[in-house]
Amino acid sequence: MENVFILDNGDVLEISPTYGKVTGTVPAGRVLIDGLGVGDVGNLVLKDRKHLSEDGLIIVTLTMQKGSNKLLSEPDLTSRGFVYVKDSEDLMVLAKGAVRSTISAYNRKGKDDKNILRNMIRDDLKDFVYAKTKRRPMIIPVITEV
Repeated sequence: MENVFILDNGDVLEISPTYGKVTGTVPAGRVLIDGLGVGDVGNLVLKDRKHLSEDGLIIVTLTMQKGSNKLLSEPDLTSRGFVYVKDSEDLMVLAKGAVRSTISAYNRKGKDDKNILRNMIRDDLKDFVYAKTKRRPMIIPVITEV
């Protein structure tokens, strides 16, 4: 066993005709490849991918009248990796109601900042969905003004 070296990833082994020894370490670890390149995927991207894989995604699409903040059509909710919509129609109907309630609360404040509205929708829907399912899907509000 005296001529056997058991190394960890990154260990530097120096070998000569008379000896062998571990002389230090170098940075080593996993390299993640997303199919396009090596090492070009940042931690935030990996965190988002993990979140999507575990809890899914809900996209909230709103069409509003410019200037009045009036809804021109029902909110549209698209679910990916969260729930199968056909099996969860009741949940999605209630979620649409929660979005309409958020828009009403926003309009009562008399504001006209769509970023505030997006954040309110994201926060309120996140709380609603968690209360019903104990899951936290990524929520992306998309607002179109016409």
